[in-house]
Amino acid sequence: MTPTVGFSNRSRVAAAVVVLAVFMTNLDLWIVNVALPAMGSSFSHGGHPASLADLSWVLNAYAITLAALLVVLGRAGDRIGQRPVFIAGVVVFTLASAACAVAPTLWVLVLARVVQAAGAAAQLPTSLALLLATVPAERRTGATRAWAAFGGLAAAAGPVIGGLLVEVDWRWVFVVNLPIGAVAVVAGLAALPAPAAREAGPLPDVWGAVLVTAAVAALTGALVEAPDWGWTSGRTFGLLALALVVGAWFAFRSARHASPLLEIHLLRLPRFGVAGGGTFVFGVAFAIMLLSNVLWCQDVWHWSALRTGLALVPGPALVPIVTVLTARAVGRFGHGPLVASGGALFAAGMLWRVVEVSTTPDYVRDLLPSMILGGIGVGLTLGTLIAAGVQSLPAARTATGSALVNSFRQISATVGVAILVTILGARVDAGSVDGFRLAWALAAGLSLLTAALGGLLMRSVAAPAPVVRPAAEVDASSV
Repeated sequence: MTPTVGFSNRSRVAAAVVVLAVFMTNLDLWIVNVALPAMGSSFSHGGHPASLADLSWVLNAYAITLAALLVVLGRAGDRIGQRPVFIAGVVVFTLASAACAVAPTLWVLVLARVVQAAGAAAQLPTSLALLLATVPAERRTGATRAWAAFGGLAAAAGPVIGGLLVEVDWRWVFVVNLPIGAVAVVAGLAALPAPAAREAGPLPDVWGAVLVTAAVAALTGALVEAPDWGWTSGRTFGLLALALVVGAWFAFRSARHASPLLEIHLLRLPRFGVAGGGTFVFGVAFAIMLLSNVLWCQDVWHWSALRTGLALVPGPALVPIVTVLTARAVGRFGHGPLVASGGALFAAGMLWRVVEVSTTPDYVRDLLPSMILGGIGVGLTLGTLIAAGVQSLPAARTATGSALVNSFRQISATVGVAILVTILGARVDAGSVDGFRLAWALAAGLSLLTAALGGLLMRSVAAPAPVVRPAAEVDASSV
């Protein structure tokens, strides 16, 4: 489907549906993080809250499933059509949110989160493809960054909404998805475009999705349980060995399968591999920052969920603002300088906490400057990395390739949460300050690595695109 210049009313409604769904899935990320300590108290055992290792699966089960299914369902969008896959994803996500809201135990909640992630995996890659189908070609860079910016807007609203809802009951953080999902389905059926499926052939390797899920789950399990089991225990070594063997099997299978989950040739497209690597590295740092700040405010400073949410607002609130204000800078300077600057600023925010942190609450001196620096850094970096990756894709791989970028991001979130749990241990209190400092220092180092990858993006601008598909399939300029 070739976009036409200008926007019709139907196109505006279609774009609104897409960003509404993106808003819902990103809102879920933030409000669930804020609600995590309350969930721990709700699912207590013998008067003790659920351990941080167990609670981390509420986040990690979602992220692992999302990462494993993004490419499969992204390709399903390319093959079946983005519209039906997107609508199905919204329906599944909404129904699973209802199941999360009534979960009687922690592990039922984790299972419902797996189903919820399957719905999100159908929404995310197809949402970007549908958005690009509604805008003129010359506006696609701005549309991609706006797609990311609405995620930032949800991030700005999420902490406050989550805090308000947790004051009533943490289950309401899932109930809030129900009206949003219902509106998105009704409006989507009426207004979303129905571009023709752009490819035939089989879906990606489903066994590959199983393998990558098992590998990431095994690695995550080893990291979050090692503080209790011991790093030299047989169970820890067993999970690490399983992750290594299954991960190698997945890579081997992807290199030889006729329809692999991971299309290695896409990594050879101009800037796509660098953008994907940057998304992964920065995602680990971001996940460490987000959960550590929630835990610090609620478990060390003993703030309420609402006060915690309000404290976290400045950072995510800056993300869409910075994204919009720097839109022209991408066209003028390219993606690399923004990624390099954003990574450096995010690192500065993490190092600020390493130096200024105190167990005595001092928001203005301790947390606020870090949130401001971090918010500007995320606004410069995250959407720019996604745009750099997506614009390197052939037209027939828009949904699949954007799914790969988001898979990198989701796996990185899982790794980040697992690393934080490994550093902090099962319980968090005022005695954990050295662990928090170590986590923030690690996040700073990863952010500096992201800045270095931004330098590689600058160098790769002029690099010729490798021939990885027949010429008819590789028209990256059309994305």
